[in-house]
Amino acid sequence: MMKRFMTLIGIILAATTFSAMAEESAGEMEYMKFCANCHGETGVGDGPIAGILTVDVPDVTLLAQANEGEFPFLETLMVIDGRTGVRGHGSNMPTWGDRYEREGLEVAGEYGAELIARGRLLALVEYIQSIQK
Repeated sequence: MMKRFMTLIGIILAATTFSAMAEESAGEMEYMKFCANCHGETGVGDGPIAGILTVDVPDVTLLAQANEGEFPFLETLMVIDGRTGVRGHGSNMPTWGDRYEREGLEVAGEYGAELIARGRLLALVEYIQSIQK
C-alpha cells in the first residue's frame, strides 16, 4: 500500500512539474488530446470529425453566455465526467471519468485512480472556463 502511495505522489509531483514547465496548461493539453477532434481547437464546434457526427457539436466557448454570463462549472464537469448520469449533447458523449480512472488504476490503485481522474477533469473544465467569450 505504501509503495502505491509513494508512486502516486511521484506521479502527481511529476505531472505538476511537467505542467508548470509546459507551454500549455494541463487542462489545455487534455482538451487538445481528447476534445478538439469534435469541438475544434478553439472550442467553437468545428473539429475535424464534427461533420460526421449525428449530432451538432456545441460551441463550448458560449457556455457562460448561455447561462446568463455565469460559467456552469459543476454542470460542465458532470457532463464531461459522465459517471453521474448527466449525458452531453443529447446523446452519448464519451464518459471521460471512466476512461481517466481506468488509465490510472494500474499505477495508482482504485483510490489513487479516482484522484487522478478528478484532477484531469478539473483541469479540463478550468481550461474550458478560460476560453469563454
